[in-house]
Amino acid sequence: FCGGKGKRKRERVGTDGMEARSVFGGSRAVVVQRRTCGRTAGMTRFVGRARRHLHASVSAAGKRAVSHASVVSKSKFTEVEQAPPDPILGVTQAFRADEDPSKLNLGVGAYRDDNLQPVVLSVVKKAEERMLKQNNNKEYLPIEGLASFNKVSAELMFGADSAVLKESRCVTLQSLSGTGSLRIGAAFINRFFPGTAVYIPNPSWGNHKNIFADAGVPVKQYRYFDKDTIGLDFDGMKADLMAAPSGSIVILHACAHNPTGIDPTSDQWKDILSVCKSQGLLPFFDSAYQGFASGDLIIDAASVRMFADAGLEMLVSQSYAKNLGLYGERVGALHLVSSDPESAKRSLSQLKRLARATYSNPPVHGARIVSEVVGDAGLFEEWKGEMKGMAGRIGSVRQQLYDELTKLNADKDWSFIVKQIGMFSYTGMTLEQVNNMTGKHHIYMTKDGRISLAGLSSGKVKYLANAMVDSFKNH
Repeated sequence: FCGGKGKRKRERVGTDGMEARSVFGGSRAVVVQRRTCGRTAGMTRFVGRARRHLHASVSAAGKRAVSHASVVSKSKFTEVEQAPPDPILGVTQAFRADEDPSKLNLGVGAYRDDNLQPVVLSVVKKAEERMLKQNNNKEYLPIEGLASFNKVSAELMFGADSAVLKESRCVTLQSLSGTGSLRIGAAFINRFFPGTAVYIPNPSWGNHKNIFADAGVPVKQYRYFDKDTIGLDFDGMKADLMAAPSGSIVILHACAHNPTGIDPTSDQWKDILSVCKSQGLLPFFDSAYQGFASGDLIIDAASVRMFADAGLEMLVSQSYAKNLGLYGERVGALHLVSSDPESAKRSLSQLKRLARATYSNPPVHGARIVSEVVGDAGLFEEWKGEMKGMAGRIGSVRQQLYDELTKLNADKDWSFIVKQIGMFSYTGMTLEQVNNMTGKHHIYMTKDGRISLAGLSSGKVKYLANAMVDSFKNH
């Protein structure tokens, strides 16, 4: 407004005026440049005040924004450390990044055919075709899993006529393959046997220590591998188990020990059984290769059945990743064998409670595949034939590798290659030799010198043999 001689004159802000808004505070200042009013001094003061107000608003808002940005930039997760790469799965990542055409991945334990391609078993495809026709739903399974799966899994592990099954002293929880079964077992041990240590072989599968340590179970080792003979240090193993406190948990590889491929003989298993019995140790079998090691389901379950028949209480982790090729289905079982049915029943209730808090319900698809294959006489016989084929191919490349190594360097004893069993061969290579295998020859393997023969084809045997001889001789 501009007034003169008592008269007020209203003027509208238009093209002669400028409007400014603060994007931070929402305050508004209108600056009007008057052409019709001679009184410019008052307007000048108004304009000055408006500008100072605008600048103050912008400055205050800017400080608030900077302060907010400084708070946001410091994450609550700043102190989280970078985890080291997985020693096994990290091998595959490095292999994929290598562009050399001669590269070879002998790190991860997954079966390949002789063209180094993944395999889906014929019986698995047939089982899935049947399942499709059954029009099954996708409802949750009970916490303990699919009943038919649990039944055939227990019978496969212990034998259909086993006393532990007939007397209801064995309970079964379907779980997430071998890893999940071990993890639930570890949580059970921590809850009901607090402070009790678990003894794992040295060396053992790389994830054993992680699983039990993460569950709060103290982890100790017992001697297993003899570097001088590249064989079993049985005397050291027995001595360490004899020294373990009563009640300790002992991890035993049921067959095809990972990573060494070295198993105790039948007589040695009897001695181990006697030690567990006399010292009051609780065996926890890890059965990841039943039927896949020797090609025979009964032979590969012999150690577990021996302990069960002797009346020992135990835990058993069972996986179908290798023997049925169901790697991605995550299907397995945890068996608990007690001395009486009531203890077994109560233990199952606690295993279910732990599973409920961990993953709630197990997946159904893989369990149905197992139920179809193991529960049908025709598919079961076909599956046994396919297992023999896989075990036979690995045995064949073992022999070819031994023959080629002996031809290239007859001065060295390579017999450990054919004495070992299962998917892996433990070469006894040093870290320097392993680095030469990878850096020079583009052959990827775990740092402990383990190679997966399931990832070796007949066409790559000579290439591998030459690389091994070079590494042993020159590094």
